[in-house]
Amino acid sequence: MQLLVLIGGFTLIAVSSNQIASLFQKIRLPLISGLMITGVLAGPYVLNLIPEIAKFKLGFISQTALAYIAFAAGSELYLNEMRSQIKSIKWHSITQTVFTFVLAGIMIFFLEDTIPFMRGLGFMERLSVALLTATIFIPTSPASVMAVISELRAKGPFTQITLGVTIVKDFFVVVLFAVILAVAKTLSKGEDFDLLSILFIVIELCLSFGLGWLVGRILMLFLGIRRSHILKAVLVLALGYGVYVFSDYFLDMSTNLTGHELYLEPLLICLVASFYVTNFSPLRAEFLLIIKKVGSPIYVAFFTLIGATMDLPVLLLVWPIALLFFAIRFGTIAIGGLLGNAVARGPRRFYKVIWMPFISQAGVALGLATAVANQFPDWGPDFATLVIAIIVINQLVGPPFIRWAIDLIGEDRSRAETPKFDGVMDALIFGYESQSLALSRQLMDKGWKVEMVTLVDEKDVEIPEGIKFHFRKEIDKAVFAGVDTKKFDTIVTLLSDDENYKICEMVYEQIGTKQLVVRLNERSNMEKFIQLGAKVIDPSTAMVSLLDHFVRSPQATSLLLGMEQGQDTRDLVIRNPDFHGLPLRSLRLPPEVIILSIRRAGQMIISHGYTRLRAGDIVTMVGSNKSLDEIELRFGN
Repeated sequence: MQLLVLIGGFTLIAVSSNQIASLFQKIRLPLISGLMITGVLAGPYVLNLIPEIAKFKLGFISQTALAYIAFAAGSELYLNEMRSQIKSIKWHSITQTVFTFVLAGIMIFFLEDTIPFMRGLGFMERLSVALLTATIFIPTSPASVMAVISELRAKGPFTQITLGVTIVKDFFVVVLFAVILAVAKTLSKGEDFDLLSILFIVIELCLSFGLGWLVGRILMLFLGIRRSHILKAVLVLALGYGVYVFSDYFLDMSTNLTGHELYLEPLLICLVASFYVTNFSPLRAEFLLIIKKVGSPIYVAFFTLIGATMDLPVLLLVWPIALLFFAIRFGTIAIGGLLGNAVARGPRRFYKVIWMPFISQAGVALGLATAVANQFPDWGPDFATLVIAIIVINQLVGPPFIRWAIDLIGEDRSRAETPKFDGVMDALIFGYESQSLALSRQLMDKGWKVEMVTLVDEKDVEIPEGIKFHFRKEIDKAVFAGVDTKKFDTIVTLLSDDENYKICEMVYEQIGTKQLVVRLNERSNMEKFIQLGAKVIDPSTAMVSLLDHFVRSPQATSLLLGMEQGQDTRDLVIRNPDFHGLPLRSLRLPPEVIILSIRRAGQMIISHGYTRLRAGDIVTMVGSNKSLDEIELRFGN
């Protein structure tokens, strides 16, 4: 019962967190920063809306989210698209790993006097602390990187390098930590260095890779099921959580049977599984679709919970030392990033930002810190306290750096801010054919201004009166040259799916036009247009759907299609200041006029009698042409 209450309460806070966090985007901060800060405010040390026990009771949410993040990260490692960046990923991974480990280790070793728990330690133990801390400084947060990349729809060489280096470093740090931990135990406890420990490390890695392949095969079975995407998404997430459960079970079983802990890294298993499905199965497109569908709620839950479970008293206790260590890590990563770009001969424009995405830390680093605390009971808990404080700072500071880097390098593909309505209904139509001409005439009859872009040669076009034409040779970045794109309220694409998608992406990223209408050619491409907020018309099903509506609701369908004599559907803009703040129930409308919807600032809102109008609202009404003309005059159009 307590668990259900915690889940219910956390769900409500997560939904609120998503709304509050959107405010952070307006000041150019990533969404996850807002989620974490909202989580901190709702956590046990501020408002106590999420109690401290949630950290343990809701651990399954974090584990499921981390498994999803590993799946998402692996799905981005598509070798066919990364071949040109493999050299850069290799050198950046090597330089950042080596320089962070070596420089941070040396600096921490000689800063022993500033660290309380190191003052009473012997030489070997101090060396152990330095080596372990330097190792934990290496990993970045794949969760933060993936969340910001998804939020910005970032794509390009810089994004590929960032994601590839993040994942490669996390993979190697797991191997490095296992070796350093064995060495540290020898140095600090005086144990004989046992080569059998190295053998166990190799066994753990082999088992993790083998289990990753098996999980990949299971993923393929789930993705091949002929059922809804929702069911597939649930199965994928359940499988990811199952990997964590099995890892814990295997750890206990191996300890009981062999007397040695064999730990299978769940993140590595899920990463290998996702990489296998993405590169060696025909289900990559289906897998990517599932990953994109569930991404938003997963990130909201995960980062809100991270914020709520941050140990603020620990941070306040050790913040001066934590800030010093943060600066050390910050500097070593910057040096490693700059050197990596030099060795890989990366673009000069990368130098100013190449280190910025690698500041954040989360799950892997926390797991390593916990392992140290368990292995070294004398100074391990104090060590973990300090490292967790550093990770908290990295996690709060890191995501904005990721966003700023992507912004500065020009790979931000998030939606542009929607232009304000200029009082004139304008449409831009791509494609010269009978349907586009017929649509243009109908829109002009309704008072719209229409322009058309065509790939047909000018000498082959008979330009109709009242339509401005733009002639282009191909769909590229110059397709909007000479076109005042921001004035258009609707853009309609009637070309091939590839050309339509290029146009929709450019509109989404550069213009933020209120309405995108796409005529689909292949039904399999529908989802990617919907993700860009486009209204999709599928000719293969449109006729059947239209006939179905005529059979079930002939009067309403005829009315909406403008087929009833003297009746029409019309969008009317509120421009008269007298209507600002007036509730719909107070409007004096003719009895045959019905309000269908209200669109405000590009968003459709659910309206009722008490909904108050705002200047600039677009109200969709259906009724007689005479009544609509009268209302249009009253609204101030």
